Amino acid sequence: MTFLKLERLEKTFADGTRAVKGIDLAAERGEFVVLLGPSGCGKTTTLRMIAGLEIPTAGRIVLDGEDVTRLDPSRRDVGFVFQFYALYPHLTVAQNLAFPLECVGRSRSEVASTVARVALALGLTALLHRRPRELSGGDQQRVALGRAMVRRPRIWLMDEPLGTLDADRRLAMCEFLREQQLEAKVTTVYVTHDQEEAMRLADRVVVMSDGRIEQVGAPVVVYDEPTSLFVAHFVGSPGMNFLRGTRARAADGTLRFEAGGAGDVTLGVRPEFVRLADGGALRGEVALDEYLGSSRCVHVKTASGTLVARVGPDERTSVGTHVGLDFDPRHVRLFDSATGARLA
Repeated sequence: MTFLKLERLEKTFADGTRAVKGIDLAAERGEFVVLLGPSGCGKTTTLRMIAGLEIPTAGRIVLDGEDVTRLDPSRRDVGFVFQFYALYPHLTVAQNLAFPLECVGRSRSEVASTVARVALALGLTALLHRRPRELSGGDQQRVALGRAMVRRPRIWLMDEPLGTLDADRRLAMCEFLREQQLEAKVTTVYVTHDQEEAMRLADRVVVMSDGRIEQVGAPVVVYDEPTSLFVAHFVGSPGMNFLRGTRARAADGTLRFEAGGAGDVTLGVRPEFVRLADGGALRGEVALDEYLGSSRCVHVKTASGTLVARVGPDERTSVGTHVGLDFDPRHVRLFDSATGARLA
């Protein structure tokens, strides 16, 4: 059942900036949706419009069957986690966590038990007596997360909530967030520019660029079947390799791609499907060999541009070595060079 619906949603600011350009999006009840894109693509503005912190220039927001487009934020029943904490500086950690529960009239015993449970899950028990100014940035963000999650609103909205955490804490918090969301079955819209975070958390990823939605789909679909050059490049670390060229159908019916020049077709292939092969048709010189523990990324400079091959950790190469490259044809994708759109 559709729980959240955005219909032709737009936002133009007073200075004329069109931050969001008529997007349509639907989220199911209990779904975890991640808005993914670079800075300035409109994802935070979209989130703030859902929360009621920005009023749309045009379009409609429907939440659980109710048109909330111009409803006050306090009447939308949302839990919002800001990118930069937004804690009450005069309250302790315990009081910050308790505040949302007290506002909805929960009993003192229920408030105390809920705060204790959330603090334990977030590793905040030893900090409950402190005030925000006595905490590190990462600890403050954990308190902000806890404050949004102590109660179960209609929807959770999260704006880059893990951006200030170190790598280990971020991974643990991703696990905690997903665990809590699955248990609570609260519809969640989450904003990030970190594609690994998006892949780890999302039921569906919404890739945004320049105020528009480029693609919506399950993480595996967005990664394996990108619908545009932008998605292919942005999703993945490193992104998809590209070669410009032309295509033609041979006499036996097979499709052939010829790299080089300002071709009208761009071939894309993920680094893990590029192989170092002595007999490879494409040849080049190793410019960089990155050791990443479980794999290596070998950057090869060819006449058609630099390509990255993700190979096993033992496939060490030396800078300056000439190598051949081959692709797994099942994983090659073709795009229109002019429009960036995926070709069949």
